[in-house]
Amino acid sequence: MTKNSNSDHDERGLLPFPVIIAATKGDPDAMKIVLSHYEGDMLTLSVRKMRDERGNTYYGTDQDIYDRLRSRLIRAVLDFKV
Repeated sequence: MTKNSNSDHDERGLLPFPVIIAATKGDPDAMKIVLSHYEGDMLTLSVRKMRDERGNTYYGTDQDIYDRLRSRLIRAVLDFKV
């Protein structure tokens, strides 16, 4: 079994630089890749304790928070200067 080099380990899970550049220029396909990459994080941050009409407590995605995070990510990508 071989050990991964530090450079291999450091770049795992990162978006490819050309995708980032294309997304900052408004490429819709690149933006979809960026949004897909961060979707799990946005969903995790959007989970809230909620109550249904019967008073039962459950955890669910607050769609308003998710939409705000998604919009903020899009703005941050488009405003990013390389």
